[in-house]
Amino acid sequence: MAGAALLGWRMHRLAGVRIDADADRAAPGVAVHCAIGVGPLRAGAPNRVLATVDGPDRYGFTYGTRAGHLARGEETFLVELEADGAVWFSVTAFSRPVARYARLAGPLLPLAQRAFARRCGRVLARIAADAG
Repeated sequence: MAGAALLGWRMHRLAGVRIDADADRAAPGVAVHCAIGVGPLRAGAPNRVLATVDGPDRYGFTYGTRAGHLARGEETFLVELEADGAVWFSVTAFSRPVARYARLAGPLLPLAQRAFARRCGRVLARIAADAG
């Protein structure tokens, strides 16, 4: 259930991200536009899925930024299912700001990335708990 929620964009949507993707599931080559925020404060993030992992005990994807993103980099979301029923979730991200206002934000962007990763983890934990 956690793997399907991740690959099918459900985790992102429940974490408050507006998703507009070329496909219902993450797959290499799929363009995905993520947007977070409200109204004029909504920040858009165009990405493309670079790679996926689809079971049986690991699920996830990596996407890279496209032109128009405020940063340049990649982010990987991975769910691992243990034999004892434990579900592990990790986010690995690296980026550097390219937009002027993003560079001016300095250390706030990595803090926002970490806060988003924690939010995704809480959402995924709730999804896994509801399924169990």
